[in-house]
Amino acid sequence: MKQVFTRTPSLKDVQTHFCPGCHHGGIHRLVAEALDEFGLRERTIGCASVGCSVFLYGYFDVDVVESPHGRAPAVATGVKRARPDRIVFTYQGDGDLAAIGTSEIIHAANRGEDITVIFVNNTTYGMTGGQMAPTTMPGQKTSTSPLGRSIKNDGAPFKMAELLSNLDGVTFSARVALNNPRNVLQAKKLIKTAFQYQVEGKGFSFIEALAACPTNWGMQPLSANERIGSEMIPYFPLGICKNTHNL
Repeated sequence: MKQVFTRTPSLKDVQTHFCPGCHHGGIHRLVAEALDEFGLRERTIGCASVGCSVFLYGYFDVDVVESPHGRAPAVATGVKRARPDRIVFTYQGDGDLAAIGTSEIIHAANRGEDITVIFVNNTTYGMTGGQMAPTTMPGQKTSTSPLGRSIKNDGAPFKMAELLSNLDGVTFSARVALNNPRNVLQAKKLIKTAFQYQVEGKGFSFIEALAACPTNWGMQPLSANERIGSEMIPYFPLGICKNTHNL
């Protein structure tokens, strides 16, 4: 039988360690495919953050710089300014980007740094025990919100794709999901568009990817995947929030 589906070159041939049902692997695949379809592997530099996203360097066959917690946009800024001929992207989770790294992402976006940011939103701190994150859903129980997130006490979840789209330096901002084939195809298209903005030197691009974390949600993989469609997407609508050049 002819093999029709193979590993894209920008991914290493290694076994994943992510939990069953986690969407990091799928997001990795789509980012790597975008790099390969543009022929960018040899001149790409990734900036890994802290959290489950840190394992970027173990799966991507590109140069990767490790960043302190929340500081990937600042590290990416330095890398891009030092090597403007390189394609530079960050890969960050919600605890990293939207909590400790709030200042970093807002100022990098506002400056219009010519980088691409991949933001994985699974509404929890995945690596450190499932604590409440800035994106935790209203009423969602976590290890630090055992009674559920209270909007009155904790505020509403951040909608990062919309928040950043209000900044003049942002040229492209979109939210995607990988919970069904249709959304995977749309996610691939928009992730590729985000990198196209950088290829053409048009400024800061941002992708928010809704993802499942079955382990910390206390759910089986199928139920966790279904939760994205039933709970997360209604609160975090999919689509393009800003597209200044209509690429």
